[in-house]
Amino acid sequence: MPKVISLVGARPQFVKEAMIYKEVRRLSAWDHVLVHSGQHYDASMSGAFFDQLSIKNPDHSMDIGSGSHGAMTARALERFEAVLLEERPDMVLVYGDTNTTVAGALAASKLKIPVAHVEAGIRQNPKDMPEEINRVVTDHLSRYLFTCSRTAANNLANEGITQGVHNVGDVMYDLFLMMRSSFDGAVTEKLGLKPNRFVLVTLHRDFNVDDERKLGEILKGLSELGKTLDLEIVFPAHPRTSKRIEEFGLSGLTDGIKIVSPVGYFQLMGLAENCAFAVTDSGGFQKEAVFAGKRALVIMPDTGWRELTDCGWNLLAEPNSEDIVKKGLSIAQTDGTTPPTPYGDGNAAEKIVLALRSILKGATQ
Repeated sequence: MPKVISLVGARPQFVKEAMIYKEVRRLSAWDHVLVHSGQHYDASMSGAFFDQLSIKNPDHSMDIGSGSHGAMTARALERFEAVLLEERPDMVLVYGDTNTTVAGALAASKLKIPVAHVEAGIRQNPKDMPEEINRVVTDHLSRYLFTCSRTAANNLANEGITQGVHNVGDVMYDLFLMMRSSFDGAVTEKLGLKPNRFVLVTLHRDFNVDDERKLGEILKGLSELGKTLDLEIVFPAHPRTSKRIEEFGLSGLTDGIKIVSPVGYFQLMGLAENCAFAVTDSGGFQKEAVFAGKRALVIMPDTGWRELTDCGWNLLAEPNSEDIVKKGLSIAQTDGTTPPTPYGDGNAAEKIVLALRSILKGATQ
């Protein structure tokens, strides 16, 4: 049986792996070897997903930890190469746009092992941001590219990549549909919130939370938005963000903002289904909100999910209070529209596994 190594290391990759592995087992597609880079090593970031989503225990853990981009990528490259030389897989499967992703693609390519990239073709400004560099390099190293949307496939075509491209839909949408019955809707009541009477906020990007002026403006805008709309603002704060609020002395700007401890996927999705709309700088959550039928105000200069902003469902906002209030009011005042559905029909993982099984079968004949 062919052998495929699946390399993961960050929260979105864990959940994509869960869906892929589910289909690999169901279809007896290949010998599946899971390698955990350890890029996100905190138990709350990784262990919970292994438990809740029935991800298999890693066959190899590289423990690269945190550090500068160069240091993390170098450790992942060196340690993954050693795994590849030991396992000798027929293919390597990588996900998304992290340092783990690009290191895995580079190590495999140099050993002439085919690379398959899940969530290929995403493009975003500025072009010098680490995630953009990682995804572009990974796409150009990959032999098989699985895109979430037609927009992503077109992005690849614009760069001359047309061979091996499969537009299959979004594995995260598969996950959403499969797990929907397990979402923790009760968390809304536990936090003292009323359905559709609160705005759900997630913020963690360094360009927002590490800048004292921007973070202050965002908090000011959120507070004013909540008061203007008579909606509660609930903010499960990333530890990085909480630390910055304290360091910068911005606690006085959180009036009307309910800052709570971070929540897991099931709780976050439960809140998403019950919120009025979302405010976020998360690449994944701006899309997951749409799965839940909710709009998102995205505090980023650009988004990789342009199909959602091009149609006007999600809005980009500058990190200043005036724009946050203006765009937030625009979102709140738009009712009765149907969410866009550019991410397939909920069987992206099955399509990926079937395509790769066929490729692997052909390669061994």
